[in-house]
Amino acid sequence: MIRIVIAEDQEMLLGVIGSLLNLEEDMEVVGQARNGEEALAFVHLLQPDVCIMDIEMPKMSGLEAADSLMPAGCKVIILTTFARTGYFERALKAGVRGYLLKDNPSKELVCSIRSIMDGKQIYSPELIDDDSSDNERGIEVLELLADGQITNETSNQPSNKIGTVRNYFSTIMDKMKLPAG
Repeated sequence: MIRIVIAEDQEMLLGVIGSLLNLEEDMEVVGQARNGEEALAFVHLLQPDVCIMDIEMPKMSGLEAADSLMPAGCKVIILTTFARTGYFERALKAGVRGYLLKDNPSKELVCSIRSIMDGKQIYSPELIDDDSSDNERGIEVLELLADGQITNETSNQPSNKIGTVRNYFSTIMDKMKLPAG
């Protein structure tokens, strides 16, 4: 059973995400927090496998909370509505395992949780900063993609992975200002 804590400051969304995940036979929402501070308290108290957090919350943002949880062993997934410059890089530095858009289908969140539990990292390509200057991290992301450790696809079909690698490769090449061959 995958034990989950959710942190979301919009109460209706918090309840909906919790209800959807509780419908899965292999998932159980053990805590629901309304801000980053509550999320930290729940994670330390309940020891979940995964903490899903909104990126912008009162008292403590999802990124600040994720940074505090890095040594706790809990896998963090950040959900956001908009791509903001610098957030992707901060999420990587905080050890976030998933960085996803809220407007994706709920099935994608469920599949992402399972993939993250299997050791993968899931980043929505729309959220990757185009002006990130960290070329070393770009190369690391490319190596993980080639290794199958990072994906944005819910399917395990090879053709989808090839498309995913192409998308990430193009993004990385744009960041490095190199022509994509």
